[in-house]
Amino acid sequence: MVEANKLGKKYMRRWALRDVDLVLEKGKIYALLGPNGSGKTTFMKMVAGLIKPTSGTVTFNNGPIGVESKKRVAYMSTEPFFYAYMTIKDVGKYFADFFEDFSMEKYEELISRMDLHMEDKAKELSSGQAAKLKIAATMARDAELYMLDEPLNGIDIIAREQILKAIVEVAGEDKTLVISSHLVDELEAIVDSVVFLKLGSLVLAGDAEEVRIERGKSIVELYKEVYA
Repeated sequence: MVEANKLGKKYMRRWALRDVDLVLEKGKIYALLGPNGSGKTTFMKMVAGLIKPTSGTVTFNNGPIGVESKKRVAYMSTEPFFYAYMTIKDVGKYFADFFEDFSMEKYEELISRMDLHMEDKAKELSSGQAAKLKIAATMARDAELYMLDEPLNGIDIIAREQILKAIVEVAGEDKTLVISSHLVDELEAIVDSVVFLKLGSLVLAGDAEEVRIERGKSIVELYKEVYA
């Protein structure tokens, strides 16, 4: 579904991502792992078409990143993307105006499951509630690729279970999910594949179970080893 060849992004003198070769296959859930500054967000933003590569190429379904790919990619950034005046219902209408694949029915269901209310104002939500709102808006799309940048940030352990359940329910043969997080133990149980980035370079990628067997360690243990 996504193929990166020698993909790189440079800001001034610093490479945020350098010479990354990576293939993301349809129907899998990927954990994109690494501490801050490892290149996770940069990679996602290039696939989403929000920034352009400095070097190399990235394609979606064998085509260029552009208008057509954006129709099929749902990207959730770490930054808030709602206006302060909006209610949760307004957020749904806002997404419905932008994305043909957005389902208001699915959005309302997710909002209810996240213990939110349609009349609540976005600016009055706690950080955890705002994070759940972003998840609901993103997952209410019928996209082919979902990229969630740190979706569990600021969310308590009970709400994490709600969110991970909602994410897994979207997964299927025709859907690909990429989830970045430093909460590796939360992701290990649900992901099919892992991608480790360090200082902008790819250091390890593969099927999660094969990696565990080959290295004789859990993904959490490998994370500690790679980034210690």
